[in-house]
Amino acid sequence: MSYKNTFITISEDSIATSAIVPVPRNNKPTIASIEYDLIKKHPYEYTQADVQFKTYVLKNRLDSNNLEEIREQFFAKPKACFRASPLVKKYGWGIHYDQNGKIAIYGVNSEEYQQFLHNDEIQKRKGIRSKRQNKS
Repeated sequence: MSYKNTFITISEDSIATSAIVPVPRNNKPTIASIEYDLIKKHPYEYTQADVQFKTYVLKNRLDSNNLEEIREQFFAKPKACFRASPLVKKYGWGIHYDQNGKIAIYGVNSEEYQQFLHNDEIQKRKGIRSKRQNKS
């Protein structure tokens, strides 16, 4: 699923009070660090699907002439939307989808993040919680 004219806020249970730049672990890029680099360096250039696939290719170090076939196989199974991204769950980044479904990220402590929150013309969706809520 991809959104249009929508802002994904950080998860309710996120402990981030400011945006954190995700870094590689053990000299290997993480999903969060790859997503961050792709979106931050190319705001409103990629769709969610573009970032998900590019992340998969980079994480798995795929070098192939048949990326179209690999992309088809990759999306044969449904993928979680960016409401489940570590960027919104752990690192304090909101994700904005423009009218074309292209995305950019904004730190929770930024002026732009606050502007998206208070803009009634943009749909808001909360990032998915990391932990389930206890039902009393």
